[in-house]
Amino acid sequence: MFLKNLLMKNLDYPDPSNAPEGRSNPIDSGSHHFVSGQPLHGPYPEEMEVAQFGLGCFWGAERKFWQVEGVHVTAVGYSGGHTPNPTYKEVCSGRTGHTEIVLVVYDPKLISFTDLLKLFWESHNPTQGMRQGNDVGTQYRSAIYTYTKEQRKLAHQSMQAYQDALNKAGISSAISTEILDAPAFYFAEEYHQQYLEKNPSGYCGIGGTGVSCPA
Repeated sequence: MFLKNLLMKNLDYPDPSNAPEGRSNPIDSGSHHFVSGQPLHGPYPEEMEVAQFGLGCFWGAERKFWQVEGVHVTAVGYSGGHTPNPTYKEVCSGRTGHTEIVLVVYDPKLISFTDLLKLFWESHNPTQGMRQGNDVGTQYRSAIYTYTKEQRKLAHQSMQAYQDALNKAGISSAISTEILDAPAFYFAEEYHQQYLEKNPSGYCGIGGTGVSCPA
């Protein structure tokens, strides 16, 4: 069944001319984090820094980050594509170009970007291209979207370090994670925010390779 679903999915990055038009106004994503109570949209404290991480289905991915000390707030959404303010249905069509993303707002005095990168690499398999486990499609691709030159430098350095670690562990597949300057982040619908806290028995397809990432 998995192979059948894989063959039915278009795993090529979509042509922008075929992307849904989207909308000018944001969709309703709620106002506060369901776990911490922090404002979901900010304003965030000035000392905070921001990054975007895509590692498969954003339900389980977000939980990985909100549980970490030093993370101020998390949110799930869509990024890296063409359609402004897309809906989940539009993203799942594969035509928007967006991937499912976790926005992470963190205090660099309490947790470093390098620590977040380590969590990112170890929480999924970054060699799978346009899928993550049984979740297949362009919206499940691995991604790091950075906001500063230092973040981007560290992201590339950590990718090389993790590639070396994978190779030493006998995994020869190349990492397919895209590292880009952060594009616009569009908040997902309210029911997706902190989904696994609202639905403790909900689906989580996040799983790593078992290989540690060098700090």
